[in-house]
Amino acid sequence: MNLLLLDPAQIQDQCARITDARRLGHIREHLKLNTGDTIKIGQKNGLKGTALVKSITDQQLLLNQIVLDQAPPPKLPLTLIVALPRPKVLRRLIMDAITLGVEQLILMHSYRVEKSYWQTPFLQQLDSYIELGLEQAGDTIWPQVQCFKRFRPFVEDILPGLIAEQPAFVAHPYADQPMPVAINQPCVLVIGPEGGFIPFEIDLLQHNGCQPASLGPRILRTETAVSSIIGRLFG
Repeated sequence: MNLLLLDPAQIQDQCARITDARRLGHIREHLKLNTGDTIKIGQKNGLKGTALVKSITDQQLLLNQIVLDQAPPPKLPLTLIVALPRPKVLRRLIMDAITLGVEQLILMHSYRVEKSYWQTPFLQQLDSYIELGLEQAGDTIWPQVQCFKRFRPFVEDILPGLIAEQPAFVAHPYADQPMPVAINQPCVLVIGPEGGFIPFEIDLLQHNGCQPASLGPRILRTETAVSSIIGRLFG
C-alpha cells in the first residue's frame, strides 16, 4: 500500500477514521506506523496528500491534520478490452491494469471464455481489486469498468463508438503487422482469452475497426500480454 485511499464521506474537519480489517492490518503489520507518524493519503476521485496518525489500535486508525494538495498521476489514454479470463487470473489482471494507469477497462465474452466464468464471485469483488491497484500506484481516480456478456452485439454496436477516431489494435500472434511501439496517444487495445480469438472473432473485430497486431512468435498468457503491450504502446 503506497497510498491510503479515503472516501470523501470519511473526511470530516481534516480528520478520518479507518476501521476495515484489511487496511488496518496492513498499516499495523507492514507500514508499522505509530502515533505522530505521517501517512500518504488520497481522496477517491480527488487529490493526494498526507495526514498524521492521531492514534492506532487493533480496532481503528484515527487521522488528523489531513492535507490534500497533490494531483494524482495521469492515466494512460487507453481503453483496454479483455475477454474475461479465468477467475484466478482476473484479480491479477485487474490490479495490474489499474496500477499501470488504464483509464477504461472492459471485460467481454468470446467463444473460448467459459460461461461459468461469468458466475464467479470474483466479478462481485472488482471494486476491491481496483482499490488495491490504485493503492499500489498511488492513484486516486477510479477507472471506468464495464462488462459485456455477448461478443457480437458488443463488437458491432458498442465497439465502433469506443474507437471513434482513435486507433484500435487486437493482439493476435498470427497477424502480419507488429504491435506499434510508443504511440503515446489515445487508443483501444483488445486482448483475447487463453487460446486466443477464433477466426470469426478476429474477422469481426477487424471489420469493425480493429487492426490485428502481433507481438512476435511467442504465445503469451493474458496477464503477461496486458503488461507487455501497455509497456510497448506507452513506453
